[in-house]
Amino acid sequence: MTTVLRFNEIRMSDLSRVGGKNASLGEMVSRLGPLGVKVPDGFATTAEAFREFLREGGLGSRIDATIRALDTTDVVALARSGAQIRGWIEDADLPGSLVGDIRAEHDSLLAQRGQATWAVRSSATAEDLPDASFAGQQETFLHISGIQNVLRAVKDVFASLYTDRAIAYRAERGMEAGEVAISAAVQRMVRSDIGASGVMFTIDTETGFDGVVLVTSVYGLGETIVQGTANPDEFTVSKTCLRAHRPAVLRRSLGSKNQAMRFTSAGGPRESTVLVDVADEDQRRFSVSDAQVQELAGYALTIEAHYGRPMDIEWALDGQDGELYIVQARPETVASRRNPSVVTRYTLVSAGEPLVTGRAVGERIGSGRARVLRSIADMADFAQGDVLVAERTDPDWEPVMRKASAIVTDSGGRTCHAAIVARELGLPAVVGSIEATRRVKDGDDVTVVCSEGEYGHVYPGLLDFDVVETSVDRMPELHVDLMLNVGAPDQAFGLSQLPSAGVGLARIEFIVSRDIGIHPRALLDVGALDEPLRSEVRRRVAAYPSARDFFVQKLAEGVATIAAAFAPRPVIVRLSDFKSNEYAGLLGGEAYEPHEENPMLGWRGAARYTAAGFAECFRMECDAIRHVRHDMGFTNVKVMIPFVRTITEATGTIEALRRNGLTRGEEALEVIMMCEVPSNAILADEFLDHFDGFSIGSNDLTQLTLGTDRDSPLVSASFDEEDPAVLDLLERAIRACVRRGKYVGICGQGPSDSIGFARWLMERGIGSISLNADSLVSTWLRLAAPQVMSSTSDAR
Repeated sequence: MTTVLRFNEIRMSDLSRVGGKNASLGEMVSRLGPLGVKVPDGFATTAEAFREFLREGGLGSRIDATIRALDTTDVVALARSGAQIRGWIEDADLPGSLVGDIRAEHDSLLAQRGQATWAVRSSATAEDLPDASFAGQQETFLHISGIQNVLRAVKDVFASLYTDRAIAYRAERGMEAGEVAISAAVQRMVRSDIGASGVMFTIDTETGFDGVVLVTSVYGLGETIVQGTANPDEFTVSKTCLRAHRPAVLRRSLGSKNQAMRFTSAGGPRESTVLVDVADEDQRRFSVSDAQVQELAGYALTIEAHYGRPMDIEWALDGQDGELYIVQARPETVASRRNPSVVTRYTLVSAGEPLVTGRAVGERIGSGRARVLRSIADMADFAQGDVLVAERTDPDWEPVMRKASAIVTDSGGRTCHAAIVARELGLPAVVGSIEATRRVKDGDDVTVVCSEGEYGHVYPGLLDFDVVETSVDRMPELHVDLMLNVGAPDQAFGLSQLPSAGVGLARIEFIVSRDIGIHPRALLDVGALDEPLRSEVRRRVAAYPSARDFFVQKLAEGVATIAAAFAPRPVIVRLSDFKSNEYAGLLGGEAYEPHEENPMLGWRGAARYTAAGFAECFRMECDAIRHVRHDMGFTNVKVMIPFVRTITEATGTIEALRRNGLTRGEEALEVIMMCEVPSNAILADEFLDHFDGFSIGSNDLTQLTLGTDRDSPLVSASFDEEDPAVLDLLERAIRACVRRGKYVGICGQGPSDSIGFARWLMERGIGSISLNADSLVSTWLRLAAPQVMSSTSDAR
């Protein structure tokens, strides 16, 4: 009987002998090591050795009989039986042959390496399979020193096959008690306790978008990510840019990382780690560099290519040698199983103020009675369909999580235990809410909303919501391009799966107001700001090289995320069109903005770009766009200029773009103009001499043509995009673009509100109609239906 195998002797074909996790470790050491992927060496006990251990003294028979008699939905009985079985294993002796072989391999590795400590990992023969991860069901023990402690840890790994959660998990899947065996890996310990560690996915975990690698990182051991005790840094990395050897980090999210797990001293499996507070200055910077993130993501690409499927990967940065290592890789089992031809959208009908907000997991909505549980001892009172509210979860919570309609935690990020299990169960979860256990009252009805982008909300009451499933694999032919209006970059990956021709309008304002939140002049003048404003700005930008870099990088992140999501489809990015009252609402903005009686007609759009007081702010916008297009290679990004009143403003803006490194025509750069001022349509040919086309902003064009403030209820009845005067200007603009072979689209609300208006635009030769996501499919189907006479057609 073979009791142990070295990693370099193991392949994926050995899954039944050493389990999924250890088979993958052996596969990577043997096959991916030569390709540059660093995996710490080690050895694994075999399933045969485990079964031999159970045969001695009839231990296996006692365990099987106990589990067959158990109702695993009874959490009290489950806990009692699990503890009894684990006690039996801990009291038993390992077979002498297994002890001798473990000792020999341990001594051999120690002789090769010199001084070392060990990670003793569990690997069940039904774990890390393509259709079920079994993640977290068994135990891992870290920083183990000395052969006696290694042997003890191996036995503890064997016992962990019978944790309460593992017993329940297998029972749910119809597995017999003796069907699964376990292997223990003894692997050289990476000293991430004095470095950093984290998790990577080669797919976006929320949407299933497969063009990115998601990297999370914390200081110290990665257990704080899974346990949810530290909110990690997150990085989204473009696979396209990685393969082209370009800057590839699309988005960076700074986690609090307020605690790190360190080793106390090497020894046994029970008391080797401690949580320590992370210094404030370290919390305010990223735990790994962009270069390290790209190196990790490169490893992820190699691993994904080898296995031929999306992967869930654990990594560690050794604080002693400074090297990055892969310590686990398993198939991703949730996002990759989605049906890409069916798009499901959850939409909240109405809501008030949320009780708490955190990171959204699951893109769903759930509701029920909130149960605030302080410990697993309270689980017996949890009913099917309740909303679980807890400080954090770990694998011991899984029996009750399976009853929940939604999950809310105070701590954790998108790769914490609560998030992983919520995805696997198909539940919405709000993690990292900070104060859910204080703000949500036990027994109250709540609605958990995770369908609105990166952030999820918990609202009081049972709120109404709609669920719409759309099959998008066979849409009818349409003789116009339907594009999307995209405001939030964090929704781009999900929206890209809709059957659109690209993005007709991506607004910079959303990125500036939500992800930056500081007036650009305040960032440029940060050293001259008064206190406490100066300290607050510096606190917010601390993770970036400078305040200016903060603005440029955050803006580039938002634009690049949208560009990557839709590539190679075009993405038309409208440069900033804040009004003075909107800019004043940003941090520090009141000091730089004039008071205008009618900001809608004031200092906005192109008029700012060449003004002395705003030129350097505009340069930062251009720097961000240039980075996305030139450095990252997303030449599908087109630039759109808003609110161009005169030909002089048009020529001045084109020259300002050129001075700032965005020359129309170079690297296929197209510059589109918003056609939203009547002068644009009246002098369409003159404006088109300087631009590559028009995107018609029908809202502003209508209000300026009719002299109607669209925001005033006193005159809103006069606002009509199908008024003959408005239609006349629209037809002038479209005709000029068609005659000159230039792009012409529309991005106002009108075409989605009135199908007759949309058909009228199609008849005049409009090239694209850009819509909000909630109306794209319905507008597509209505436009493809047999045509009927519209009011707009009659009016003309």
